[in-house]
Amino acid sequence: MDYNASGAAKMGKNAPRYAEHNAKGTEKNPYGAQPTKAELVARMKAAAEAKKAAAKKD
Repeated sequence: MDYNASGAAKMGKNAPRYAEHNAKGTEKNPYGAQPTKAELVARMKAAAEAKKAAAKKD
């Protein structure tokens, strides 16, 4: 077989085939917007309370 005529494999483009829902620079995740530690802790506590209330309800 003549492998010379088959050509080389194509290199990958190193880019996703889809757009991320929370990509950097979008409205949901703007550049340079870093939530404070207090906001993160408050969000985690709210999620834990919601999970606890859902478990108690069942």
